[in-house]
Amino acid sequence: MADGGNTAGDLSAWICFEDEAGQGLRPPKATTWGRRGRTPVVRVTSRGTHRVSLAALVAVKPGERPRMFCRAHAYRGRKHEKKGFDEGDYIRLLDAAHQQLGAPIVVVWDNLNTHRSARMRRYLATRDWLTVFHLPPHAPELNPVEGLWSHLKRSLANLTKHTIDQLIRLIKPA
Repeated sequence: MADGGNTAGDLSAWICFEDEAGQGLRPPKATTWGRRGRTPVVRVTSRGTHRVSLAALVAVKPGERPRMFCRAHAYRGRKHEKKGFDEGDYIRLLDAAHQQLGAPIVVVWDNLNTHRSARMRRYLATRDWLTVFHLPPHAPELNPVEGLWSHLKRSLANLTKHTIDQLIRLIKPA
């Protein structure tokens, strides 16, 4: 990259963009089709704080087909249940990507506090095949994973989900 360090080309590495998103049982608002004069009504549950957190990694390398790695975490509103991903979850995602890709990885991700924590820095220091760059604040247009989330949210707008398990089946790739 521009800082004078090793680039993905120098390392023959995959460039991986990472981002996270969440979705609850209440669908995003959207326009839908209906008969003229009859507004369609979609009944949904608004049960508490149940939600699915998603983390996706899109890997690109010249001459190779792009790859996507995804992890889902369900939060069911139970006491002492973690609500989202922690540092260990992100490291497991990166380790799985490294195993599948079989080459060094250059990760580009946002400035989430979990990405910048001392625990994460310790994890990253033990992986010599991994180089990390942080995106500038408030720059979602630089991360192609944001487009995946936009498409996912649009596609969920007209689908009803009554349980968190139904939502996971709809959003998690097979």
